[in-house]
Amino acid sequence: MASGYGLSGGPSRCFPFWQELLACYVVNTNTDDVSGAKKCVPALEDYYECLHHRKEKARAIELQRAYRRAEAAHPRENAPRPGAIRNLGLLDREEDTEDVLGTNRSITAGNGK
Repeated sequence: MASGYGLSGGPSRCFPFWQELLACYVVNTNTDDVSGAKKCVPALEDYYECLHHRKEKARAIELQRAYRRAEAAHPRENAPRPGAIRNLGLLDREEDTEDVLGTNRSITAGNGK
């Protein structure tokens, strides 16, 4: 927490976690005995997670891996052919072109006038 201020001028997004951590230290420790600081480990982890998002990123990566494994285990039944993906279904469709234009192949090829 560099300045304690957020982007819009108010408190930063992690300020409530910092307050919780500070309150935990104030309640559980004193100048003579700092052994109570062990009780503040969960609050410290929450504050670090708010700052760095390490657990959240790890969960997102694991979800992506699980999704890819599930997708590989159960391929789609009606998946498009690689050729259809490559040409977006526009090439190799002379029949569709004829239906739309109402012509036959000899006229579209330039053989008949």
